[in-house]
Amino acid sequence: MEELLQLTLLYDFYGELLTQKQKLVYELYHQNDWSLSEIAQELSISRQAVRDQLKRTEKILQKYEKKLQLVSKFLQQKIAVQHIRNIIAEIEKEENLSCASKRKIETIEKIADEIIG
Repeated sequence: MEELLQLTLLYDFYGELLTQKQKLVYELYHQNDWSLSEIAQELSISRQAVRDQLKRTEKILQKYEKKLQLVSKFLQQKIAVQHIRNIIAEIEKEENLSCASKRKIETIEKIADEIIG
């Protein structure tokens, strides 16, 4: 399951860098849950060609990540934002927060939401 999640993130970040055929095969297999045989029949190619295309596409996505590390940075940001939220939760427990402090906390929470989408 973790490998599928990783591939999904890689595709989300780098999918637009793939060729149309690579994107089509990847989407039919991973997103639409088509079998290799179904894809082969749809594209009039062999089942082995579909498998080879999928493996090549996965390697390309991993190569992009190795060079650019966008997914890794995103996951690190997500952890950092969760840490910020935990600190905010601790601050909010304080009873004597001013209205200005509460507004600042709300602003920080909005920014945190924007960072990780």
